[in-house]
Amino acid sequence: MAQTVGFIGIGVMGRPMAGHVLAKGYPLVVHTRTPSTAATLREAGARVLATPSEVAAASDVIITMLPDSPDVEAVLTGPDGVLATLQPGAVVIDMSSISPSVTQALASRVFAAGGEWLDAPVSGGEVGAVNAALSIMVGGAGATLAQVRPILACMGHPDRIIHVGEAPGAGQICKLCNQIAIGGALAGVSEAFALAQKAGVPLAPVRQALLGGFAASRVLEVHGERMMQAHYTPGFRTRLYQKDLRLATEAAAAAGVALPTTATVAQWTNALCAAGGSELDYSAIATVLFRLAGLEPQPR
Repeated sequence: MAQTVGFIGIGVMGRPMAGHVLAKGYPLVVHTRTPSTAATLREAGARVLATPSEVAAASDVIITMLPDSPDVEAVLTGPDGVLATLQPGAVVIDMSSISPSVTQALASRVFAAGGEWLDAPVSGGEVGAVNAALSIMVGGAGATLAQVRPILACMGHPDRIIHVGEAPGAGQICKLCNQIAIGGALAGVSEAFALAQKAGVPLAPVRQALLGGFAASRVLEVHGERMMQAHYTPGFRTRLYQKDLRLATEAAAAAGVALPTTATVAQWTNALCAAGGSELDYSAIATVLFRLAGLEPQPR
């Protein structure tokens, strides 16, 4: 009999992720703060429950996909939280992007309650969630991952479910590394495009030429296209990237690591949010640099 999966957080990412789990034949129970977002899942056969504790009582595996550390803490440890009714041996998988230190603390509480823990943040954005093509970075016991890998494979490419380390929080550190690397690439592409525009060289052939050499990257391919079109409909919102860069800065400070490039990208991100762009795609941070160069793009 298939494991019953509980899914908490039916947002832009969580709704298609949960839908893939249901479509693969797993019994699904869900909880969301906005019940209307679960309508399509209910119609497809999921049960929508009133509290996280009800989800935990009905589930063998509980997945959370929430915006930030306080949201995950509340869902797990609140009065009607998962830990109140966690079943012995149940696996909690946090697929949110949150603080590694908070992750470690929550894992300890799950273990104390008789459950198992994995942190499994994702990369790929809304498109990856919709297409079940997410990259999944997993921290926690390898034996626990083996137990739930088929469930994760409903949401991500099997070859991209990577066991980062046995320690809780390893997956979250990997996700922060992902966001740091993307920030560096965004900075490079933004500066290159600013120079080309100010020099009067068309961006399309510049991008095409760069994609054919060592400068090629997914950031140049996907976000470079967004920058050329000034088309920043979100796949991943700037306010969430701002949160991830804050977490990266905190983790780096705790580890004694300097992140000078990331600090610059974080300030671009802060400037965009302060100017009202928090709901734009995070590639729109390039517009901050463009304006510093005297260019005035108008995001659509």
